[in-house]
Order: sequence, then C-alpha cells, then structure tokens
Amino acid sequence: MTRAPSIMAKTVSTPLILIAILAAIAIAVDAFGSGPLARTVIEMLIRVVLVVGIWIFVGNSGIISFGHVGFMCLGAYAAAWLTIPPMLKQISLRGLPEFLLENQFPFWPSALAASLLPAVFALILGPVLMRLAGIAASIATFAMLAVINTVYSNWSTVTGGTSSVIGIPTVTDVWIALGMASGAIVIAWLYAISRSGLALRAARDEAIAAQASGVNIERERLIAFVLSAFVCGAAGVLYAHFLGIITPDAFFLTATFVALSMLVVGGINSLSGAVIGVVFISVIIQLLRWMERGVQVGETTVAIPSGAQEIAIGLVMIVILIFRPAGLLGNREIVWTSRREPRVARTQPAE
Repeated sequence: MTRAPSIMAKTVSTPLILIAILAAIAIAVDAFGSGPLARTVIEMLIRVVLVVGIWIFVGNSGIISFGHVGFMCLGAYAAAWLTIPPMLKQISLRGLPEFLLENQFPFWPSALAASLLPAVFALILGPVLMRLAGIAASIATFAMLAVINTVYSNWSTVTGGTSSVIGIPTVTDVWIALGMASGAIVIAWLYAISRSGLALRAARDEAIAAQASGVNIERERLIAFVLSAFVCGAAGVLYAHFLGIITPDAFFLTATFVALSMLVVGGINSLSGAVIGVVFISVIIQLLRWMERGVQVGETTVAIPSGAQEIAIGLVMIVILIFRPAGLLGNREIVWTSRREPRVARTQPAE
C-alpha cells in the first residue's frame, strides 16, 4: 500500500523550536566556548543553510539531487566577484565585466545578488531537468554538478581556475550565520505549508493521483528547485565570507557526500530531520577532529589517522539506515504540544 500525501503540522512551533535549538548552541558557544569551537559552530550553521536548501527540493519532491552543492559554488563565487577589492580582482580575475572589476559592493546587497544567481541558473536549467524522475533526474543533477565544477576549474580569468580566490572579506560570524540559518528554516517551512509544497508532496507520494487532481508536477518541481537553489546559494555566500578564500574543489564530491549524509541521517522527508541531522553529524565531525589531533589517555596519546572523517560518517550513516531507515526523527516534525515538553509529530500518516 502506498502512503497518502504527507501532512505537515500547520503550526509555527516547528521552525521556532529549530531556531531556538540553534540559537541556544550559538549563545552557549559565544559565552563559554573557545575560538576553534566558535568556528565549528559557524561551519555547522552554514551547513544548516545548505542542507535545508537541499531539503526544500529533495524532501518535498522525493528526487535525490547530487547537484545542489553546485548552487553553493555559484553563490560563493558571485559573492567573491562582488566584494573583493578592485585591486585584487584586476590582478587575478581580470576577465570579469568592467562594472565588477572597478567596484566593491557591501555585504548584504551582494549576498542577495549572489544568492539570486544560482536561482536564475536553476530557473533556466530546471525546465529540462524537471521533466525527468527517479534515477534519471538524480544522474542529471550530478552531471550539472560536474559541469559547474569543470567550468569553474578551467575559467581562469573569471574564477581563477584551480587556484584559490583570495581577498574575500571575512564578515561571517556566528550571529550572521545564525540569522541566515534561521531565515533558511523559515523559508523552507513557509514553502512546506504552502499550496505548492503540499502539491509537490502529493506528487511525490502519489504521482498519478496528483496529476489526475490537476497538479502540474513539472511546474511544482521547478518552483522547489529554484527556491532551493536560492537558499543553497546563500550557503555559498556565508562560506566564502567565512573563510575568505575559495576553490572549486571545495564544492564537489566531499561536500555533496557530507550534505546528503546529514539529510539522510536526520530524515529526508522532515525539515526537523534536516536540521537535527546537521547538528548530529557536526558533533561527530568535531569529535573526530579532536581524535585526529590526539586524545591523552594516561601517558599515551591516542589518535586516529587523518582523513578518517568520511569513513566514520559513512559508517554512521550505514548504522542509522539499518536501525532507523527513516532517519533519526523517522520523517517526523518536532512540534510543541504542551506547556512542558515538545513532541515529534509524523509528517505522513502510518499505513
């Protein structure tokens, strides 16, 4: 028996609880944490923006996308073009248009413009991709990622090629990252409870019935695709202004694997799962970093080999998929049901 279209809890409690969790982490680290730990939290919040952006499309359409990190790449490089000082651009990015070469724009207008670029790209490419479904659509999104990476790795006069683009103002702090992560959660939730979001989930669960009810599946997929590209582009903006340096390799297979792992571990059909998955995997990544540096046990220093993060994340994902195939939250949303404690609500009815 197939499932009926999923029903999202129509309450603002879910995004408020998720934002409160992230805010509590940010406040605690800002008050009591060290500099390296604060950087870890900023990285986590950037991943929240990215994974929530991926969820907008994947969670509502049911199509696994391997290409959304490419949108992050577009946003990051657009932010660099807009905010790097003209002197540096004229040396390393001399192929840019004149108005970009000669100007340096403020962060917030640049962030908006840079996030819009991948959305426009998705709007142009989406009508072709959204005709596909299942594995064909997933392979097409991976091909899109490969094309973006190849172009940006070789367009040396505009992207610097495989060389690092430097000079990006490092303005992303924990509060800017928290604000944009909160905004991404609100955007995702508003889309999920919108008519378009409900129609797309109906098409995800019962495509034939949805079409018979008048749902234009290609159009609904395109709306989610464009919106998710915008949010992923915003993640790229945060990333570029966090490190101050970017290369195309930062937006390829490793980033795709980690982002999708976070989504799958948390629960692919749940916004709460997307956020909790990021927090859970980020904690594991930080623990592995500490273990790579070595942990003192008596007079002995115990350390794991460098680069073991991907292996450990893969093992964690396998274990969770074995014992919790629907993810940590089981495709449910966290909702507030009483004055004392929140509970987890199903996003779709049981069979």
